[in-house]
This record gives sequence, C-alpha cells and structure tokens, in this order.
Amino acid sequence: MSTTRLALRRAATVTALTATSVLVAAGVAAAHVTVHPESYAKGATDGVLTFRVPNEEDTASTTKVQVYLPTDHPVLGVLVSPRDGWTAKVTTSKLKTPVKTDDGTITDAVSEITWTGGKIGAGQFEDFDVAFGQLPEDTDELAFKTLQTYSDGKVVRWIEEAQSGDEEPENPAPTLKLTATGDAAAASTAPAAKSSAKSVTASADSSDSTARGLGIAGLIVGAIGLAAAAFTFVRTRGARS
Repeated sequence: MSTTRLALRRAATVTALTATSVLVAAGVAAAHVTVHPESYAKGATDGVLTFRVPNEEDTASTTKVQVYLPTDHPVLGVLVSPRDGWTAKVTTSKLKTPVKTDDGTITDAVSEITWTGGKIGAGQFEDFDVAFGQLPEDTDELAFKTLQTYSDGKVVRWIEEAQSGDEEPENPAPTLKLTATGDAAAASTAPAAKSSAKSVTASADSSDSTARGLGIAGLIVGAIGLAAAAFTFVRTRGARS
C-alpha cells in the first residue's frame, strides 16, 4: 500500500472515531436521571428539587420512578408537587439520629417517593418536583438513589456514587452539591412555587444547545482530519515530483 493511501486511511479512521466518540458522549450525557438545580447552600430552606427522568429505551416506556432520599442526612418538610397522569406515594422512616429544629425535634423524614401510573415515551423526559422545608447542614452533598422501571420489566438502577477524582460511573445517582452558606454559586433561596413549563423549555433549549455544540465539534474534528489527509496527499505527490 502506498504512503499516500495509508495516510489517507489513517486520517479517515481517526476522523470517524473522534466524531463517533463526540456523538456517543452527547447521547450518554443526556440519558442520566438528574436533580436540578445542581447545588444549594447548606441548610437552605423553602426550595424545590426537580428530578429529571429521560427515557433511554426505543421500544419501552418508563412507567415507574422511585427516588430514595438519604436518612443519614435527612431532607426535612418534603412535599410532592402533583404531576398529571402520575400518582405519588410518599414513604417516611424513623431517623436513627433525630434532628433538632426551631420548631422542635424531628424523629422521622421522607425516605422514598414512588411515582406510578404515568408514561414517559421514547425520546421524552418528565420532571418531578419536590419541595423541601430545609436541607441538612452537616454534609457536602446528597445522593438520591433512583430506580427507573420500564414497561418491558427492565429496571435501571441509578445508584452509583462517584468518588473524588474518579470518572463518572455508568449509572450515577442524582447528586445535589451543598455549598457553604452565603456561597454565590448556591441556589439557596429558590422559590417553592415555579412554572414547570418554563423550566422544561429552558432545559430543553439548554440540551439542544449542548447537542448542537457537540455536533459542531464533531464536524470541526472531521474537517481537520480531512484537511490533514489532503495535506499529506499533496506533500507526498510533491516529493515524488
């Protein structure tokens, strides 16, 4: 095989692999169950957490979502916002360590919320809103382990917690970062009532922008690879002449 042909083949292979990696990364990033906002201040009060559940199956619908709230660092005063087509079941558990508040000592807290009765189809997602009275002050993050059940019986367990310095696990649990009180980066005073329609639109626009950005990046990488191949071809022909 000639040097020119070998160079062209290598350039084409690198271009294809890089572009494929970009597109795969975009698909994987969009498939995770996540919690929004991504951070709150420690001890924040009267806020809302939104659990976004995308459907990642082409031939089945999501029919059940179970979110487990940590009880070692409990979220107090949990209330579930109604969601059309879905029925929410709230489970409370006794706390091993009661929490003292200005209103008294709390001995139990919500440990699980299960949504059933609805359906999330292929290429769709659903937002589930949960209001809280107060977040804990004694931890840096909260992991909300989640089970996603499909109409064909498949259960995806979003329960893996990333360790410091490690890459994101395959099935990460939705995780809320808790920052120091007064940190400007924390959404410490989000209103309890908000417009779901606006939230969905903004998030969809953000996802579209991310996908477009990744797609453009893949095209740029491809163009660079083809340009490199053309340069190698011209240089080789010039050397032969």
